[in-house]
Amino acid sequence: MTTGFASFSHVPRSIALAAMLLLSGCDAFTDAATRLAYDLEGAARQLKAHGDRFTLHHKTPSRTGQCSGPYRVRLDKVGALVIWCKDEHGVVVSSPGTSYHRRFIHTPVTYLVDKQAGETLVIELEQQGSQAVIVKVY
Repeated sequence: MTTGFASFSHVPRSIALAAMLLLSGCDAFTDAATRLAYDLEGAARQLKAHGDRFTLHHKTPSRTGQCSGPYRVRLDKVGALVIWCKDEHGVVVSSPGTSYHRRFIHTPVTYLVDKQAGETLVIELEQQGSQAVIVKVY
């Protein structure tokens, strides 16, 4: 009987399932914006009490070989995060975006920052009441 699905009869199902779970948990399939959002989530978790501050130093916007030229980052007050990756001529080659971080971080104003290739993005966070708030981006 054929079901239309690929057959993995030569691979035990438990091994195939374990491999899929392991791969889904790593950032092998994420983009520069999603990885920055994950870093923002981790930074927000560092803030415990009102007035606590944390400075996030995001070394590169992406992993080696991705977004290796100059880049622009936009964190806007509606909760979007976009990174425009450029080549050596300043031409945009990709522009990944996400809103994942807005569950953990409040952005009261829109920030638009241009960075040179390899330049560290710095984001300062402060706990204000029950919210982690972006207070400065450079």
